[in-house]
Amino acid sequence: MNPHLDELQPYPFQRLRTLMAGATPDAALAHVNLSIGEPKHPAPCCVKDAIASSLHGLSGYPATQGSDALRAACAAWLQRRYGVVADPATEVLPVNGSREALFAFAQALIDASGIEKPVVISPNPFYQIYEGAALLAGAEPYYVNTLPEGRFQPDWGAVPEAVWRRTQLVFVCSPGNPTGAVMSLDDWKTLFELSDRYGFTIASDECYSEIYFDAPPLGGLEAAVKLGRDFTRLVMFTSLSKRSNVPGMRSGFVAGDARILAQFLRYRTYHGCAMSPLFQSASVAAWDDEAHVLENRALYAAKFAAVMPILASVLDFAAPDAGFYLWAKVPGGDDAAFARGLFEREHVTVLPGRFLARDAHGANPGEGFIRIALVAPLDECVEAAQRIARYARA
Repeated sequence: MNPHLDELQPYPFQRLRTLMAGATPDAALAHVNLSIGEPKHPAPCCVKDAIASSLHGLSGYPATQGSDALRAACAAWLQRRYGVVADPATEVLPVNGSREALFAFAQALIDASGIEKPVVISPNPFYQIYEGAALLAGAEPYYVNTLPEGRFQPDWGAVPEAVWRRTQLVFVCSPGNPTGAVMSLDDWKTLFELSDRYGFTIASDECYSEIYFDAPPLGGLEAAVKLGRDFTRLVMFTSLSKRSNVPGMRSGFVAGDARILAQFLRYRTYHGCAMSPLFQSASVAAWDDEAHVLENRALYAAKFAAVMPILASVLDFAAPDAGFYLWAKVPGGDDAAFARGLFEREHVTVLPGRFLARDAHGANPGEGFIRIALVAPLDECVEAAQRIARYARA
């Protein structure tokens, strides 16, 4: 077996199950699960209709590169959303959701054949796929803490020169999971300058980009265009899961550096991960339609507007720039104890922040926080917020 498998840590939800083992919540209270970022809003009709009308696609093998129509729809969305012009033939590649693509990208990109072990940098807290992808590619993960006093952005200046010299890949997540923080143009400028200096590739995870409350979040390719750059060593990852409430479709795309995407396509041809023709057709319909995205965004905005006033007096948090998470500091500072007690007393599940982070540089930046995913229907989110407030005051 691959020896790097032994380096993988339990997934956050496995740790959550262990934490809750033996807990006996009040059966009279209906369970509200706000621990996992799984969209619960209905899938749009345009997607379901496209699937129903594309069943003939089951009779053929799909192309790994995706259909011309799908790549064109993705490129057209990039231009409408970001003002970015990408060549659908060379700079856009459909993938089976951002999770699969983020993992596979590291396997295709990392060169572990040298004398020095390569480094993959990620924010901390982070989406655990970044770490697993690095480890199984034979690289060393390096965590850059994101803290409230730094706008929940990585402090790139704290990374030692010796680490930068070994760095081949940097994962960024904007809007961030779990913090909801969005990178500014100055943040991107700093990271691009570091990429120019040290030669690493940037993997920009933007799967929460369409759930926002004020201004649309800046994207990585958009930042490059604004700064007069091309897409060299830059690839963005996006998905329909959150934007269009279709996590079961496993559909997204990557876009950026054509040279890197050509090699990534070669890898994927052997990897055997072509998207179903049904879901390719449905994805075209989803990327072409913005009406359901506006409705989806309004549903999340209503939940935040209802929930934040209830929790403001008992938890310490800032409204996120985007995404559907509240990243809240708990009274007493013990996020795991708070989460277990909340489940036992109020039958509400949230995720302890420490499960999303690693001990790094003398601290675990997730410790003392909980992640609240406002994915349940509005009435359930409000009920859960009232129970959280009640528990925090007890």
